[in-house]
Amino acid sequence: MKSCVVVFPASNCDRDAAVALEQATGGAPTMVWHGETQIPDTDLVVLPGGFSYGDYLRSGAMAAQSPIMRAVVEKAKAGTPVIGICNGFQILTEAGLLPGALMRNASLNFVCRNVSLSVVNSQSMFTGAFEKGAVVNFPVAHHDGNYFADDETLDRLEGENRIVFRYIDNPNGSARNIAGVTNEAGNVLGLMPHPERVISPLLGGIDGAAFFQGIVEATS
Repeated sequence: MKSCVVVFPASNCDRDAAVALEQATGGAPTMVWHGETQIPDTDLVVLPGGFSYGDYLRSGAMAAQSPIMRAVVEKAKAGTPVIGICNGFQILTEAGLLPGALMRNASLNFVCRNVSLSVVNSQSMFTGAFEKGAVVNFPVAHHDGNYFADDETLDRLEGENRIVFRYIDNPNGSARNIAGVTNEAGNVLGLMPHPERVISPLLGGIDGAAFFQGIVEATS
C-alpha cells in the first residue's frame, strides 16, 4: 500500500503520521510539501496535525488554499481515501471536503490529554479494526476542536451514518459529542484526536496502531 503525508508550514505531527503509516504498511510514505501541485500515485493521503500557517485567520483556512490542496481535492473526488487529523480535519472543512467547522473549544483553553471515544460506525473503511460500540483511547491536543454544524447537517450526518467516532467525555464542546466524521462518499475522514500518537505500548497505547492497520486491510 502506498501512502503520502502532506506537510504544511508548522505541521508538527507529520513525522508521527509517517511513523504510524510505515509501521502499518511496511513502507515509508511519501512526504509531500504543501507548495507542490501534484500528489504521486498513492492509496492514502494524510493531512497531519499541527498549526499550519500559525493558525492565522482561522485554523486550516490558509492551508486550504495551498497549491497541493487542489490535488488533494481531486484525489478525494476520485475516491482516494483521505484522512485529516486535528489540524488536518480543520483543513478538510475549510477546503469544503467535509461539512461543518471547528471552532474554539468551549472552555477557551487548549486541551491536551487522553480521551475515550466510542466507535459509532464500524462499517467505514477507517474503522474496520473495531466493533460498533467499542471504546478506544486516543490523545487530543487542540485549541479549536469544537465541531459545529447546523441541526440539518447534524441530522443528515446521523441519518447517513457518517459520524464514526464520538467523545465519551467531550473535551471541547463539540456538537453531539462528534470526534470524527466522513464525507458522503465515505472516503474522507476528519478526526480531531490523534491515533498516530498511540501506536506502541511505549507511547501509552496501541489503539492507533489498530486504527491504521484496519485502514490498510480495508483498502488493500
